[in-house]
Amino acid sequence: MRALVTGGSGFLAAWVMRRLLARGLGVRAFDVREDARLLRALAPAHAAEVEWQLGDIANANDMTRALKDCEAVIHLAGVLTPACAANPVLGAQINLIGTLNIFDAAHACGIRTVLYASSAGVFGPDDGATPFPMTQYGAFKLACEGSARAYWHDRGIASIGFRPLVVYGAGRETGSSAGPSLACRAAARGEPYTIPFSGATGLVFADDVAAAYEIALTREVEGAHVFTLAGDITPMETVVTRLGAIVLGARIGITGEPLPIATTFPDDPALHAMLPGLPRTPLDDGLRQTVDFYRTN
Repeated sequence: MRALVTGGSGFLAAWVMRRLLARGLGVRAFDVREDARLLRALAPAHAAEVEWQLGDIANANDMTRALKDCEAVIHLAGVLTPACAANPVLGAQINLIGTLNIFDAAHACGIRTVLYASSAGVFGPDDGATPFPMTQYGAFKLACEGSARAYWHDRGIASIGFRPLVVYGAGRETGSSAGPSLACRAAARGEPYTIPFSGATGLVFADDVAAAYEIALTREVEGAHVFTLAGDITPMETVVTRLGAIVLGARIGITGEPLPIATTFPDDPALHAMLPGLPRTPLDDGLRQTVDFYRTN
């Protein structure tokens, strides 16, 4: 099997491709530029096996060309909350129109299932069950979920979308919720850092999210599904304390308001039924692995 991974130069794509390559799958990465530095650090033995194809996610012809000869697609390309806030039209072109192009290209190429990245940003600050986005980014992601349902109804294209909360791990260095990962990097380098938001949020280790896509790739899917990956709801004070135990003398602080996303999410039996055995890395292990990565890279 060859899988197309969009947003191939991004943080999460590197973790996903690492798992696919370890399974012996063929991987084609798509992005506006080729940047395999993180993938080479995470999977040095396999990074050179990736086929890169450059193009624009908002260009329908580029997406059809990228999917040619692929049997699966994992759609991770997008711009994050700050970029969507600064330029909502560009954010919509990449995050929403780009997703529509992926579904259209999948239909044209005979691919029956699309795996894609949604976000817990579809929720507001008070309710983790009913979507109520407070950002342009969350609004675009919620629109993508609705379009995925329409593609199943209209064209029979099945889908699974994942809504992770704050994904952390090696290479997570951009976006409004990158603070825990950047704190790990700073602690490893002996530098001070202030996490730019307070309160509690769900922390999900990058490899756990990558495993969800890997497992989903092996499933026969009917319908349009979307699952929240809440991780462990963790106060930022706990992150600071744990990092202080991992790196003695770490100079990590906290400032700012909490993230505008709920911290209470109902358990979803459908997630465990469709994707049994999802890993859940303990916070201490995830933080330690991230610190170790930055100590050696």
